[in-house]
Amino acid sequence: MAIIDTLGYSKVCARWVPQSLTTEHRRQRKAIYSELLELFDADREAFLPQIVTDDETWAHHYEPEMKRQSLEGHHLQSPRKKKFKTTTPSAGKVMITIFWDIDGMILADVMARGETVILDAYIKTLQKLKQHYWRVRPYRNPGDTLIQHNTARPHSSLQTQEAITKFGWTVLPHPSYSPDLVPSDFHLFGPLKDALRGTRFEDDESVIHAVRTWLCEQ
Repeated sequence: MAIIDTLGYSKVCARWVPQSLTTEHRRQRKAIYSELLELFDADREAFLPQIVTDDETWAHHYEPEMKRQSLEGHHLQSPRKKKFKTTTPSAGKVMITIFWDIDGMILADVMARGETVILDAYIKTLQKLKQHYWRVRPYRNPGDTLIQHNTARPHSSLQTQEAITKFGWTVLPHPSYSPDLVPSDFHLFGPLKDALRGTRFEDDESVIHAVRTWLCEQ
């Protein structure tokens, strides 16, 4: 180790990335980002406020605390607090789709139990967004909405595209794969789940209420 330090080297872990991009993926990303920059440069004042993006996450009835959340200040002679590993699985979970824009959350839609993220369910969620948008953003023109979502099948299907066109919205281009983790996992879902950790919810309604309360406070 002393030789490594002397030579100026250090041990580092490999960076974990979700996808290994091909040359075609990189070409596609460059083309899409160039198009987005052109849209931004064409009208810098209006472009960002028009964007509505969404993502989905599971909200569990119980998220156990992480080890770092139990850190406490102690003297060297203080007894160390014990924390036993929980092996009991969560009693339940609900899928929540969250839509937001530059001003904050617009809609948090809960998927019915037994449903999965399929075409019909996502289109129903978009219909709820359309009905809800004008109430929470009365100062915006719904027809100027720019939808930003990934290329998962429910988002990119012909039926979804037809529904979005019928609403008068425009879908922003999005690359097929990303070499990075989704930003919402850091600035939205990570803090959300940290806020819920350690609380045991009795039913779906309780965890849904807690999620919506936290989102409205952000």
